[in-house]
Amino acid sequence: MKYYFIAGEASGDLHGSNLIRVLKQKDPAFNGRGFGGELMQNQGMSLVKHYRNMAYMGFIPVLLHICDIKKNFQLCEQDLLKFHPDVLILIDYPGFNLKMAKFAHKHNIRVFYYISPKIWAWKTYRIKAIKKYVDEMFTILPFETDFYKKYDYQVHYVGNPTFDEIEEILTNKTFKQFTDENQLSEKPIIALLPGSRLQEIHTLLPKMIKAATHFSNYQIVIAAAPNINNEEYNLITHDYNIKMIYGKTYEVLQQSKIAFLASGTVSLEAAIIGCPQIVCYKMAGGRPFSFIARSILKIKWVSLVNLILNHESVKELLQEDFTVKNLLNETKKILEIKKYREKILAEYKELRNQLGKSGSAKKAAEMMICILNMEIKK
Repeated sequence: MKYYFIAGEASGDLHGSNLIRVLKQKDPAFNGRGFGGELMQNQGMSLVKHYRNMAYMGFIPVLLHICDIKKNFQLCEQDLLKFHPDVLILIDYPGFNLKMAKFAHKHNIRVFYYISPKIWAWKTYRIKAIKKYVDEMFTILPFETDFYKKYDYQVHYVGNPTFDEIEEILTNKTFKQFTDENQLSEKPIIALLPGSRLQEIHTLLPKMIKAATHFSNYQIVIAAAPNINNEEYNLITHDYNIKMIYGKTYEVLQQSKIAFLASGTVSLEAAIIGCPQIVCYKMAGGRPFSFIARSILKIKWVSLVNLILNHESVKELLQEDFTVKNLLNETKKILEIKKYREKILAEYKELRNQLGKSGSAKKAAEMMICILNMEIKK
């Protein structure tokens, strides 16, 4: 069968590549094409456009690149019609993908969505477009089933692909093997993961470092984002003895006693790996921005860990609550109060039980092929 994929971010490229790998195994006639990255390309998808040339976030960047964005839509529409796939598979990236879902639906091309947009957090109105233009939705978070049920829309929960990615990358290295390999000392590790955007790093990292340096019996390690140059970190870390490690985020989390991290998927990754964490985030605007953000967001928490467990399991220090003092207080509790740490680890175990077993991409691919074959028989 012919498959057209659209992924607009690095995470989508990763998830898409795993899905393509299984589709190829299950469908000998696999023919894939689309927008994505080198990971999807390496699995056999003909790459039309790389996500790095279409990932514009925020009002100003979108406004400045509006002509490029229009050209990307036109290219995608023309290429989709020319290829005429059996199915269009969209991966997150709702701003672009929901418009392409509408276009595909208009031209009688079946639409599958793998990894739901986070409409349960904000922009709930997008449910109308999803119900109208998306034939099948494959979700990776357990609470999304109940969310969509409220809108009379049935989804397929396929488990979380983070399990597969962690299992594939994690090793059985001892702490000593890890520290020797990365020229670290024998002290236990405090990991810092301040995000993958420069604005996040410049906002979060200085306070993370100030808090972490209070614990002299620990060494500080930054799990560096692959798209950020060493020099950018050095602007902030040059007065401190801090090691930066690239390409080993899961290993850093596995070997650390605690992680300070920017809100995002990494929070779920840290929980699955078993690293106690503090979720941090701050954007410009101060208290007025916080008030506006809380009025827009439809969720109690920003961390996926807390959202899945439906209570505060990990501490969230957001906006005005993101202070060195609050970081210090929570870190002391995690590192020094045994029962507190054990409670967090026990809740991580419950989270893993709720997520289910590994094999998300395999389950999604098998479902997709089954549904498509049933349609063909009709």
